[in-house]
Amino acid sequence: MTDTNKVPVLVTGGAGYIGSHAVLALKDAGWRVAVLDNLVTGFRFAVPDDVPFYHGDIADADLLQRIFAEQGTGAIMHFAGSVVVPESVDNPLKYYNNNTAKSRTLLEAAIAGRVEHFIFSSTAATYGSPATSRVTEETPTRPINPYGWSKLMTEQMLADAAAAHPFNYCALRYFNVAGADPQGRTGQSTAGATHLIKVACEAALGKRAGVAVYGTDFDTVDGTGVRDYIHVTDLAAAHLLALEALIAQPSQSMTMNCGYGRGFSVLEVLDAVDRVTNRTVERWMQDRRPGDPGELVSDPALLKATLPWRPQFADLDTIVAHALQWERRLEELRRPD
Repeated sequence: MTDTNKVPVLVTGGAGYIGSHAVLALKDAGWRVAVLDNLVTGFRFAVPDDVPFYHGDIADADLLQRIFAEQGTGAIMHFAGSVVVPESVDNPLKYYNNNTAKSRTLLEAAIAGRVEHFIFSSTAATYGSPATSRVTEETPTRPINPYGWSKLMTEQMLADAAAAHPFNYCALRYFNVAGADPQGRTGQSTAGATHLIKVACEAALGKRAGVAVYGTDFDTVDGTGVRDYIHVTDLAAAHLLALEALIAQPSQSMTMNCGYGRGFSVLEVLDAVDRVTNRTVERWMQDRRPGDPGELVSDPALLKATLPWRPQFADLDTIVAHALQWERRLEELRRPD
């Protein structure tokens, strides 16, 4: 893509885990990028010093219009939101506010500000517990938790808005995102995070006593939940390619799965952590959590057919190694001078 087609991009939630990787990918590829984040779960250190940063909320329409005017925003990558499935079951209205109502405000502001392209951070949780082991975009969307519903509602708003306005979007349905920037510039930094690989790396480094395994009676290879783990850097690359496609084809919108098409059980992931660290992580067998499907694996065929996306880090041990490298780096960042 020529530089003349590289519109300025606003990344909401750009100080968070996936958003900060998207910022680095955009910056590395020569895009102009700015970040909006309320720093509730994000970290200021995750945003490069030379990237314009706005501390605020996506529900602040006045702030959004000021950012669009100052930055000349032509596209939005929207990562801001809440992402913990069990919490969504316990506190559904938080998720419908953060993920749905606030996204509506952002979308309305984008259309009013003539921002024509929108990349949405969606989720495989929109599929619920699918009847098939491999999930395509044609698989019925039947969320089984408020998190999945909150994201699916936003997808519907995007589709309706694109039908009514000069605006297109790409909703990327993530499977389980893991790993960290191979250069060690950013990673999953949230204290008390629930991502399995991060939790296991923390346990391997002595930050936790062990890892809880929620559910041992699923109909899977070893009874534990099976997920499709995608390296966060490969995921960020998919966002850039999707943005290029939206700009090249302004009348088309897309919804695509982001995964590798292979699942690993919880115990297989913990075995990988043991291999990479040469330690044995303590495992605590627990009952299933509400809202957790037994198996969720992507079919990424549409993504690969639509975009020139070829993953670079589709190896579980590599994903674990990068996550572990970031976990050690995080200790340095948090160590008092």
